Amino acid sequence: MLSFLFPKNDLSAQHKTIYDFKVEALDGGEIDFSDFKGKKILIVNTASKCGLTPQYEGLEKLHDTYGKNLVIIGFPANNFMKQEPGTDKEIASFCQKNYGVSFLMASKISVKGKTQAPIYTWLTQKRYNNFKDSKVKWNFQKYLINENGELISVISPSTKPMSEKIINLL
Repeated sequence: MLSFLFPKNDLSAQHKTIYDFKVEALDGGEIDFSDFKGKKILIVNTASKCGLTPQYEGLEKLHDTYGKNLVIIGFPANNFMKQEPGTDKEIASFCQKNYGVSFLMASKISVKGKTQAPIYTWLTQKRYNNFKDSKVKWNFQKYLINENGELISVISPSTKPMSEKIINLL
């Protein structure tokens, strides 16, 4: 996993906005959030062996439909009942083979607990995101960032990507 550019306990000093983050991509490259200024960003923690895994299909449709103004980034995580046990290579193969995923996918991370990735600390703590505190309840929880890099919505894992609730926020 790519080393983040700051110590975890110094998050506020280094990452005041979502645009300050850079994370490793599933393919080994880098995802630089500053590249997405002026677009909405939907961040989703994903898993390949979950009852909600078919949401990949809806995320892909959302990407195809709204991709000019919306960036979707999946973050594979093994935090819930070990439902994402694969390596980055295995996850990439699964996503492509089963769902034709073409939206961005980050390298596998932890979205909660002591090993929580810094970007998820930013997403889940109001003192960093200036919106609200939240907990990642399950796989496929969604965080929507507006065109100015501000967190504007935390969306339940059970809410389908092409739901009216999400479409209305776009």
